[in-house]
Amino acid sequence: MTGLSVALALSATCAFSALAADPKPDAAVKNKSIDARVLLDDRIKADAPLAADCLAEGKKWLDKNAGDAAASRKQEPQFFKDGGWDFERKYSTRSVVADRYVSILRDDYMDTHGAHPNSDVNTILWDKFENKRISIRPFFTETADNGATMKAMVQAVIASLKIEKKKRDSGETATEEWFKGLEPSLLKIGAVTLAPSTETGKSSGLTFHYPPYAVGPYAEGQYVAFVPWETLKPYLTAEGVRIFGGARPKADADEQQ
Repeated sequence: MTGLSVALALSATCAFSALAADPKPDAAVKNKSIDARVLLDDRIKADAPLAADCLAEGKKWLDKNAGDAAASRKQEPQFFKDGGWDFERKYSTRSVVADRYVSILRDDYMDTHGAHPNSDVNTILWDKFENKRISIRPFFTETADNGATMKAMVQAVIASLKIEKKKRDSGETATEEWFKGLEPSLLKIGAVTLAPSTETGKSSGLTFHYPPYAVGPYAEGQYVAFVPWETLKPYLTAEGVRIFGGARPKADADEQQ
């Protein structure tokens, strides 16, 4: 093969790799002010109602940020000389439990030309039978603010976060000051998913997902707290008893760190 042929082959390989690494967005906005996109994973796209729900939300997110970027560029054009803002939202399947409850991670990346890019994480719990978003309420006998369930849950979350911080040599930030935002309330304890399990069709417990700044400084990045289902066993409804079981797979613990 000639040198030119080798160069062309390498160029083609690199181009293919780039295409493979950058899947086509499911929705996008690109102009002088912003380059923003929304991506759904294949499992979500295979479920038409779920895909439609995520995409509708994602498009609203695109439109809002495109409007904000346009307004910012109009007011401060000097900050857009090197290009517009860069935004990305990814919806990915975390678990499917009892062939009914789908946990989705919603990861956001935002670069508005500040000191550093930012990221955020939130979650969706989808009921395939009802084709709608739900909370974890159906799995617990009560979830009142400051009730027994939520108090046990937040205590277990903080214990898990302390372990994770120790693993990262960040024990100095395992303090009440950083955990004060975690309250015994479904709306203030953190974004939750059903963790996968070693037992098929079951969930091993709850995982709570925190973006940078939520429970530690930016440099520490995101945190995931795991609460095993056994900790919450006294508070489970019949449906909770049905869907929880087994242990958290080691691969999941490693991946979510």
